[in-house]
Amino acid sequence: MQDDASTVTELKETIRQFVDEREWRQFHTPKDLAVGLSIEAAELLEHFRFRSNEEIEEQLKESASRQAIGHELADVLYFVLPICEQLDMDASALLREKMAISARRYPVEKARGRNAKYTEL
Repeated sequence: MQDDASTVTELKETIRQFVDEREWRQFHTPKDLAVGLSIEAAELLEHFRFRSNEEIEEQLKESASRQAIGHELADVLYFVLPICEQLDMDASALLREKMAISARRYPVEKARGRNAKYTEL
């Protein structure tokens, strides 16, 4: 599956099947999934900690490093989608809604080329 050929529903189903085959649903409470998400996000961050942008660029040229970073990103997504399912939230709708809020908070004419928080624009 590729991004342009997959749906969020298909990804959720892949995770659901994986979890059900292992009888792990008992461990997938919203709290435990949120804890897992936080841990995986921290593991992703480890790949970039104490590295300059130039070092990161070089690191991403290495197949093994790129794969390791990709696996951490996959782990993050693995936890995001089941949390949405557990809380009966539509991941696509949530993202679209949040992007609309961010677009209002960060109007192009004020935010372009700036990394200030919306309260400081």
